[in-house]
Amino acid sequence: MSATYLCIDLKTFYASVECVERHLDPFSTNLVVADPSRGKGAICLAISPKMKMLGVKNRCRIYEIPPTIKYIIAIPRMKKYLEYSANIYEIYLKYFSKDDIHVYSIDEAFIDVTNYLKMYNMTAIKLAKLIIKDIYITYGITATAGIGTNMYLCKIALDITAKHSADNIGYLDEEKYKEELWHHRPLSDFWQIGKGIEKRLNKMRIYDMYDIAHTNVKKLYKQFGINAEYLIDHSWGKESCTIADIKAYKPKTNSISNSQVLFKDYNFEQAKIVLKEMVELGSLRLIENNLVTNVIQLYIGYSKDIIKATGGTQKILDYTNVYSELVKEFINLYDKTTDKFTGIRRIGISFINVIETKGVQLNLFVDQEKINKERRLENTICSIKNKMGKNAILRGMNLEEGATTLIRNQLIGGHNSG
Repeated sequence: MSATYLCIDLKTFYASVECVERHLDPFSTNLVVADPSRGKGAICLAISPKMKMLGVKNRCRIYEIPPTIKYIIAIPRMKKYLEYSANIYEIYLKYFSKDDIHVYSIDEAFIDVTNYLKMYNMTAIKLAKLIIKDIYITYGITATAGIGTNMYLCKIALDITAKHSADNIGYLDEEKYKEELWHHRPLSDFWQIGKGIEKRLNKMRIYDMYDIAHTNVKKLYKQFGINAEYLIDHSWGKESCTIADIKAYKPKTNSISNSQVLFKDYNFEQAKIVLKEMVELGSLRLIENNLVTNVIQLYIGYSKDIIKATGGTQKILDYTNVYSELVKEFINLYDKTTDKFTGIRRIGISFINVIETKGVQLNLFVDQEKINKERRLENTICSIKNKMGKNAILRGMNLEEGATTLIRNQLIGGHNSG
C-alpha cells in the first residue's frame, strides 16, 4: 500500500485570526497585520484574502499598499496566534496520533494518514475536507490542504495545485506531478527552491522540473554538490523522508542560536551592550537545561546600505555555560572582527557543540568554587524569571541606553505578544 500524506495550511493565518477576533469575514475585509510604530517600511506579516484580491502582495511593506485602499491595521499578537495554533493542533489530535503529525510551522502541519483511511473508511480527500470543516466550524479559520503519496508531493499539492481548486484541496502522485507540473514555471514556486537557486539553474538553461529531470547529473552535482540529490529526486516527484524519520532524527552536533535585527543602526559600543545581553540570555538557557558549550559563533550584519557581514567561530579552552566566561570570549571575538566605524543592524550568536553538563570533566586549573558560585547565582536568576516573569530581575546593562532585553522580553518571535 502506498503512503498518503496531508499538508494542512491555515490560510493567511495571522490576518484570519485578527478578523475572527473582530467578528469580520477575512474574505470581505481589508486588513493587514503590521506594526506601524516601525514606520512605513514595516513589513506586513499577513494580509487578508480580500487584500490579495485587490492585488496587494503578501509580505509587502506598508508604503507599498496603494493609498486608494482603505484597510484595518492589526498590531501583531504572537501570543494570540500561538494560542490559536495550539488549539487547532488539538483538533488534529482528535483524529491522529501525535506520532503521525509533524508541525512544520505555526500555521502548517504534515500528517501521515496512510493507516487512517481504512480506519475511517474515507478517501484522503474526504478526510481532508472533514479536518478543514472542523477547523472552520470550531475557530472560524479557513484551511487548505495538499494530498500526496510522499511529503514532498503533498507540500507541492498544497502550494501550487490547491489554490486552483474550488475546495482548496490539491492532490498529486508521481505520475500526476509529471503530467501537470513538469513544465510549471517559475521554479521558485516549488518547495525548497529559492530565487537564488532558480537563478543558478536558469544560467544552466534549466527552467522547469522537466529540465532538471533530464539534465546531466554530473553538471548538477558540480553546481550544487550534495544538494543536487534533492533537486533530482524532487524533479521526479520522489521523497524518501517520512514523518517517522523526522521523529527519530537526532543531530550529530547540537547548537543553540539567537539573533535579532536592531530597530536602528547601532554604533560599535551600543551593539556591544546588546551582544552582552544576548550572551547572558544564552548562558541562562544553557544553565537551565544543564548544557555546556566549547565553541562560540558570532555574526554581525551592518546597515541596510552596507552589503557585508563579519564575525566568526572560536573554540573555548574548556566546556562552560557561565556568563562571565562566555561573554569574555564573545567580546574578544567581537573586538577582533567587527568594523568599528559602520552602523550595525543585525547580531547573531551561537553556542556550538553543546553537550550535557554531566559529560564534562572538571578542569583542575580553574577556580571551580568560583565557577560553581556563579552557576548557582544564575540558576537562582532562572528560577526567579520563570516564576515572576523575564523582567523580574535584570542586570544593570539591561537599563543602559540602547539595551533591548527589557523590550524584547515582552515580544514573541520579535513581535508584540498581545
